[in-house]
Amino acid sequence: MSGTTKKVADVAFKAGRNIDWEGMAKLLVSDEARREFFNLRRAFDEVNTQLQTKFSQEPEPIDWEYYRKGIGTRLVDMYKEHYESIEIPKFVDTVTPQYKPKFEALLVELKEAEEKSLKESERLEKEIADVQELKKKLSTMTADEYFEKHPELKKKFDDEIRNDNWGY
Repeated sequence: MSGTTKKVADVAFKAGRNIDWEGMAKLLVSDEARREFFNLRRAFDEVNTQLQTKFSQEPEPIDWEYYRKGIGTRLVDMYKEHYESIEIPKFVDTVTPQYKPKFEALLVELKEAEEKSLKESERLEKEIADVQELKKKLSTMTADEYFEKHPELKKKFDDEIRNDNWGY
């Protein structure tokens, strides 16, 4: 087996071990997403298994003597000569250098978006808690208590009263 095929099989096997399938499955919300995710996992496992079994084994050597006895020396020697003259070209990866910087940039962008999202989630959670607290206290709250939490509204109302602007 060529070294490149062996490398691909090894990388696929290692990648399969490092993927946190259960962790990713917990993040899925919809049934459709779960179905697609499990289809992806099944396809990955099938390809990985095939790489490990079919392509990771060395081919059995050809028993040229066996064929010489049944077919004839001259024809078998000609096949053997051509078989041994075949050179399998080495795989040259030209794609990885192109996508790797783009992928790294996307990871940085993803981290920034994640941080922004977490900050926004915290802000919204705080706002929800404030609104829920306000909802509970609204029926018994005085104007002074409300203005204590919202001084900008008190200033606005005071300015309107001072300028004799009653909103109409």
